[in-house]
Amino acid sequence: MLNIKFTERSTTRFSSINWDKLGFGKYFADYMFVAKYNNGEWNEGEIIPYGPYEIEPSMMTLHYGQTIFEGLKAYNNFSGGANLFRPIMNARRLNRSAKTLVIPDFPEDKFVQVVKELTYYNREFIPKKKGESLYFRPVLYGSSNILGVQPSDEYTLIVFCSPVASYYEEGLNPVKIKVEENHARTVRGGLGSAKTAANYAASLLAAKEAKQQGFAQVLWLDGVDLSNIDEVGAMNILFVIDGNIITPTLESGTILNGVTRDSVLKIAEWLGISTKEKTISINEIIESLENGTMTEAFGAGTAATISPVGSFYYKNKEFVLNNNQIGEVSQKMYDTLLGMQYGEIKDEFGWIEHISF
Repeated sequence: MLNIKFTERSTTRFSSINWDKLGFGKYFADYMFVAKYNNGEWNEGEIIPYGPYEIEPSMMTLHYGQTIFEGLKAYNNFSGGANLFRPIMNARRLNRSAKTLVIPDFPEDKFVQVVKELTYYNREFIPKKKGESLYFRPVLYGSSNILGVQPSDEYTLIVFCSPVASYYEEGLNPVKIKVEENHARTVRGGLGSAKTAANYAASLLAAKEAKQQGFAQVLWLDGVDLSNIDEVGAMNILFVIDGNIITPTLESGTILNGVTRDSVLKIAEWLGISTKEKTISINEIIESLENGTMTEAFGAGTAATISPVGSFYYKNKEFVLNNNQIGEVSQKMYDTLLGMQYGEIKDEFGWIEHISF
């Protein structure tokens, strides 16, 4: 399995981590992978100690934002080893984002191999508690040193790891979501479906304002007339209406094709819960909240996993869901997903890549 050039570090970062208060993205594991693209091809890359990485002030991505990233996790398997969850989907999505940002593909099978080997070398950093995991952040960016608005000629892929707990401080407790009425994140034909820095930069101001007002995140509406649902800042959004799961369609090109979103839809169908992807107006959502046909809502994402929504705030009015308690469908999705990821229940879909230590 271990085929990538490896440089061992002299001391470990393990003791610097507060394992009782991991938070999200605060600590970083011992090793990272680095590969370079030049003269039309990727080099073999290598696994090296995590640490500072030198760049020049003229590095193009600092100026023009030609960068994409991914997020996936390794989970402690309670029977031994670790589990990766659908890493090939992250490899494919990385390349879809790359196409949008005029970045060369990275071989998908090599991507999965990199994640497997990093899992092995960083195995001591995989948390043992359920609900915690080793988060991988692959970031691919144009690394030519030249000024001028054009695609880079050279690229760098770095994959590093972070032991993490829940993305939200609330954990599995329902979060308060503000429907964004003023700012827009993306539009049809833009970068909404790519996992690129520009999408997240565009969300920062609204997210800051929402947090100052006591909300965990914002629910984005379309960038044309703020009438249709897109997604929450850090996750896709799903609604349970009349017992069915509905979620915004990917056809608009303004939301991310989430791995957890796709998994939830497949699990729901397997469990006999009807699902539908469609254009959903904010008026339809408000009507279902007012007449009680919406019984719950939840976010889905690799970082957040399943995050139940306790209330939506729109036009100076709060709409509380399920007495601010996690709903039956949200709980079922959480239990099923985590059960598979930690090896507690059978993976009926062939999604798990198991790594033995």
